[in-house]
Amino acid sequence: AAVRAKSPAIIQVSEAAIKYMGLKPVTHIVSTVAKNVAAKVPIALHLDHGKSLDSVFECINSGFTSVHIDASDLPLDENIALTRRVVEIGHKKKVWVQGEVGSVVGVHSGKNGRFIIPKAKLEEVIKFVKETEVDTIAAAVGTAHGIHRNEDIDFVLLRGIKSKVKRPFVLHGASGISDKKIKKAIKAGVNIINIGTDIKRAFSKTLIQNCLKNRKETDPRNLMGPTIKAVEEVVFNKMKLFGSAGQIRVAELEI
Repeated sequence: AAVRAKSPAIIQVSEAAIKYMGLKPVTHIVSTVAKNVAAKVPIALHLDHGKSLDSVFECINSGFTSVHIDASDLPLDENIALTRRVVEIGHKKKVWVQGEVGSVVGVHSGKNGRFIIPKAKLEEVIKFVKETEVDTIAAAVGTAHGIHRNEDIDFVLLRGIKSKVKRPFVLHGASGISDKKIKKAIKAGVNIINIGTDIKRAFSKTLIQNCLKNRKETDPRNLMGPTIKAVEEVVFNKMKLFGSAGQIRVAELEI
């Protein structure tokens, strides 16, 4: 999708994904694909919502491009201390570090539920960035992981953060937000957008449908093959929506 859209891409994996696949397989698969299949577009490998110093440190040493230390469920001073330590380690390896203020709640499911969605405090985000020197900042601005009826974007808070904090802003939990509001968020200064649920839903829905249609199939490759195209289409359309499509010039592709 990235090559087709002429777009940079960030491949994100969680601690759960690493536990499922193994750290070395994840790193080797992404790096191999980036160097061969997608050699003409920039591909980053990112740890999403790393919770412990150990897991973040392992990813840094394994060649990840950037890491997210998510200590947002801790008191602010502890969050700052842990994040600052990761920044010190990451910057020695020239790895970008993302920090988070105001925990982005929810789970990556297709359930259209409703629950209380907390928001970050502007003054805490400002203090956090100043004292940690993170490269990118994630903050709870009304979105949630998964798709939920009452999630939204607090544009007053988002614009306040962007006006006071000169760092790329990461919007987590964007799968449940309308295209119109995504475009508005980009204009307000959002730089990175996470859409894990949209990708997982496309994969799972296609896989389930294909399995139901081919109940006697015994080759997993035939059952899972169509999911690749389904994910590609979702990602390609998101790249067009986000404005990253076409960012890699033709001249650069021919080098």
